[in-house]
Amino acid sequence: MPELPEVETTRRGLEPHLLGRRIHRLTLRDARLRWPVPNDLPARLAGHRVLSLNRRAKYLLLETDGPALLLHLGMSGSLRRCAPGTPLRTHDHLVFTLDDGFEIRLHDPRRFGCCLPLPEAPAVHALLASLGPEPLGDDFDGTYLHRLSRGRRAAVKSFIMDQQVVVGVGNIYASESLFLAGIRPGRAAGRVSRAEYRELARHIRAVLSDAITQGGTTLRDFVREDGSHGYFRQHLRVYGREGQSCLTCATPIRNRRIGNRASTYCPTCQR
Repeated sequence: MPELPEVETTRRGLEPHLLGRRIHRLTLRDARLRWPVPNDLPARLAGHRVLSLNRRAKYLLLETDGPALLLHLGMSGSLRRCAPGTPLRTHDHLVFTLDDGFEIRLHDPRRFGCCLPLPEAPAVHALLASLGPEPLGDDFDGTYLHRLSRGRRAAVKSFIMDQQVVVGVGNIYASESLFLAGIRPGRAAGRVSRAEYRELARHIRAVLSDAITQGGTTLRDFVREDGSHGYFRQHLRVYGREGQSCLTCATPIRNRRIGNRASTYCPTCQR
């Protein structure tokens, strides 16, 4: 699934090509996404100018001088900028044709993505209202994590992957951040100290920032807005390396199930 770095990479790649452009036409090739795309959306959107493209968690918020849209890439989706005349692919479900002739195509083989109109106050939308702070924002730090974790018995990995605690820390980035902070993923969140949470928050920021710089992590179907791949996978220290030697101490990397997710860690470096 595209995670926060992949979505942010997409946003940054598309933004300069969208700002100030008018949406000439929206073509619904298949409106049957996770939630059906409203049939009247093309008529409501046509002719309006794009004012901004922002991100909240794993959602993209497209603001125009008319309707605003909430976009999600689902399990295997991507948004790509295509030159006029580029052949359509089977799972190019939505096509935004801009006034310069270029197209932005939502490619979503599993149809778990979404494209929905937003209310005037996006923060009250049901999909956004309960989300925690952004991990790269000013509201997120170790003190915040420590305060919220008191009394919690859930594994610390599940805790930082809870979107109501902090958004966008998916399985890959949680595993990598916990390794760098020296914390085992199965420890109870309430038994992690304030100092350890400070380290963990610092590494969450660093890992996500690095992944964005590298263009995301290429796993399964994800590609960037121009069809190229992300390279953060080349920097992974524990994720996907079960049985291989730890890059720090040479201990074999272990794997266990936490919250029904594979959780890789080093039994020597992480305590």
